[in-house]
Amino acid sequence: MGETWNEEQLITDGFERVYAELEWYDGPRVGLADVNGKPHYFQNHDYVHADEADEYQVWPASEAAVQLEREQWSIFARWNERREAGEVGAESHPDHGGVDARYDELELLLAPQREAPDSARRLVGELRFVAGARYRVEGLNYWFRWRSSR
Repeated sequence: MGETWNEEQLITDGFERVYAELEWYDGPRVGLADVNGKPHYFQNHDYVHADEADEYQVWPASEAAVQLEREQWSIFARWNERREAGEVGAESHPDHGGVDARYDELELLLAPQREAPDSARRLVGELRFVAGARYRVEGLNYWFRWRSSR
């Protein structure tokens, strides 16, 4: 992970909060984060160029989608807290389906929102990390700073 930063410094340096992580593979691939102060979905499926800056498709998330994403994220984050405390096992992960009815319902409701539209912009995302738990109800332990991909 490397160096960690405090939130005040991240904000000063132009980094923005990540609210939900939907996929991680050698770095964040899909999720929900602020872009210019407004929640956006981000998506990157280019696993080949791991040594280059990550370019993402980003598109605005509706207020309703943000509320649903944060609700689903909180279900996951609370489950993860219980798993790390040894109270539950990996088999109870809410993403397995049939484990948490509300999580499953949210998955269906959010699926169309998570598809990148043709109007999605391309931005390069730079990561910085804060100390502490990776998964938190309020979001992740990493933040993005976005810039144009050109």
